Amino acid sequence: MESLFAQLVVLESSLVLIFGLVLLWRRRVPAYVSAFTWQSLVLGAVALTVGWFGRERELYFIGGLLVLVKGVAIPRLLGRMERRFASEREIAPYVNTATSLLVAGLLVLFGYAIMRPVVAASDLPTRAGMPLAMGLVLVSLFVVVSRKKALTQVVGFLMLENGIALLAILGTYGIPLIVELGVFLDALMGFLVMQIFVYRIHSTFETIDVDQLDRLRH
Repeated sequence: MESLFAQLVVLESSLVLIFGLVLLWRRRVPAYVSAFTWQSLVLGAVALTVGWFGRERELYFIGGLLVLVKGVAIPRLLGRMERRFASEREIAPYVNTATSLLVAGLLVLFGYAIMRPVVAASDLPTRAGMPLAMGLVLVSLFVVVSRKKALTQVVGFLMLENGIALLAILGTYGIPLIVELGVFLDALMGFLVMQIFVYRIHSTFETIDVDQLDRLRH
């Protein structure tokens, strides 16, 4: 049973990471929204899996909350933003697609390297998924700093929070409900603030390219 549990965790964690890589090789916002939606649904499945095998009932609630908030509510808000900025796409990021994928691969390997001592010291059945979660955190940070469009950076931030949540679920074998609720609130408020930020950029510069903020220096 524990072997099956470990395999499920690795499979689900791998899918969460793969959906995070979509932001580096696709250029259109609908693909980003779809990737984030599926990533959040799989993250919810991870919480439910850990809750089932670990007999942690609080994780059932967390898994359901992940599905409702990140798998349904936030993607709808992102969809509205996508329809508003339908003409915007990530045409010329700071780092091109081929190089971005190469860097992402190196970041995943680096995630494995820095998590190796933690995995070796842990006896949790979820330990094999922790390097994948760290890889997602690093890749999401790279998305935020390497993309020009504000909307892409917003999705990158949301995926970064997903990576942190995945690492917390796997590394602690379930996190206290009050902590997760606080993280949800922070993520939701951060998203709403960034949404306002994106709209303000577009209304001022008629684009969501953050390079245009350089005009404010002059």
